[in-house]
Amino acid sequence: MSNQFFEKPIVNSPYDYPAQHWELDKSGQPTHRLLQSRRRVEFLTPVPAPKRRGKKQSELDLEQSLDDSTQRYHAGIISGVRDQVDRWRTSDEKNWRVTPETARLLNFWRHHQFSGIRPFFCQVEAVETAIWLTEVAPSIGNVGRNYIDHLAQANNDSNPGLNRLALKLATGAGKTTVMAMLIAWQTVNAVRRPSSKRFTRGFLIVAPGLTIKDRLRVLLPNDPESYYKTRELVPADMLPDIERAKIVITNYHAFKLKDKMEISKGGRQLLQGRGEELQTLETNGQMMQRVMPELLGMKDIMVLNDEAHHCYREKPEDDSDEATLKGEAKKEAAKNTEAARMWITGIEAINEKISVCRV
Repeated sequence: MSNQFFEKPIVNSPYDYPAQHWELDKSGQPTHRLLQSRRRVEFLTPVPAPKRRGKKQSELDLEQSLDDSTQRYHAGIISGVRDQVDRWRTSDEKNWRVTPETARLLNFWRHHQFSGIRPFFCQVEAVETAIWLTEVAPSIGNVGRNYIDHLAQANNDSNPGLNRLALKLATGAGKTTVMAMLIAWQTVNAVRRPSSKRFTRGFLIVAPGLTIKDRLRVLLPNDPESYYKTRELVPADMLPDIERAKIVITNYHAFKLKDKMEISKGGRQLLQGRGEELQTLETNGQMMQRVMPELLGMKDIMVLNDEAHHCYREKPEDDSDEATLKGEAKKEAAKNTEAARMWITGIEAINEKISVCRV
């Protein structure tokens, strides 16, 4: 039996369009056939091994999960956007429908002779997708409008009032570089086109922990290891524009409202007496003044969520789900829900005061 998949799992250069892939069967196992095309978009839902079910029932469960209409629908949307970006990428530059600044950055990322680390194809494609949805889709009629309307509806269903867009990259693909490229694209355009509502030079970067927050310092233009300089992510003459970006890096814990009074439980009861409960927590406005004072004077900002799968609106409690969780699993689920609630609630509070143009 051939073991080509295991002997040579990597068949594409990280710098080029993925032109081939190893075929997988319906159960996600390699067939050892190398197909001359990019792998199509699809969802593979893991199914736990059944404890007291026969093989036939297990196969049925897997088939149903793969045929889920919702997953097929979303896969179709993702494939459609990918196809549109592919066509746009290979079209003549005069038909790109982007600003001259954006066109210059795109050509720079694709063709510049980098002295060090060169951006991977997946990194450039992620930024291209954000650019296409922002600058191109609104100007190409129904084709682009359909995708914009889909995103608007999805956001309205999940987090009304927030315009969120997810860019999903594999572990190790270099999300920090993608964030730096997005900041560069937005900032250069915002500085050179101050009247445009599509661009901003204000950024709030939210991380899940202090370690990751410290790693993200390379996104600050004045940091000694700034990616804009050390990784040559913008032409030299655009570096002064990047320095005009206002960037705040924090973690979601900072959104938790703090108590303005250091007072013991007994002291609180004494002061409160029989009246209404003392309101000593800071307001959302005070929280923002503490977390991001540099951004408060701006009309709109871009929020970049590192590890964004932690930031979501929790689903309504389901008694049947609650019954299946016990002990440590139940505690962990509650902890994750609280973290997600704090993260998304903080961003929603910010959105009430400042327009969050993209998240």
